[in-house]
Amino acid sequence: MTTASATLEDDRLDETFAALANPTRRAILARLAKGEASVNDLAAPFDMTLPAISRHIKVLEHAGLITRGRRAQFRPCTIAPAPLAEVAGWTEQYRHIWDDRFDRLDDYVQHLQTAQNRKET
Repeated sequence: MTTASATLEDDRLDETFAALANPTRRAILARLAKGEASVNDLAAPFDMTLPAISRHIKVLEHAGLITRGRRAQFRPCTIAPAPLAEVAGWTEQYRHIWDDRFDRLDDYVQHLQTAQNRKET
């Protein structure tokens, strides 16, 4: 990977993580994972103004996490999975660390259970 492409990839990850850092935006994405929705539909569960929801949507759009279509007066929002796939790919490089830790935890729990069983007998 060249330095320029690494920087571009880092910038995309930065935008994605920044967009995902907000619980409202994560909730909007969770809703869109079920299917397309209008801005009004996305705003319904929140106690905030429509302009505030629109700002959250613009952040998600800028990060490439959602797209907005146009069908007559209806402008549905849909989830765009590519940035989430990039995040999953980035986190995959750390999987072995968590697998090792979970394996050690499993060994420790089994050790405790064995010791408890010995005490009981």
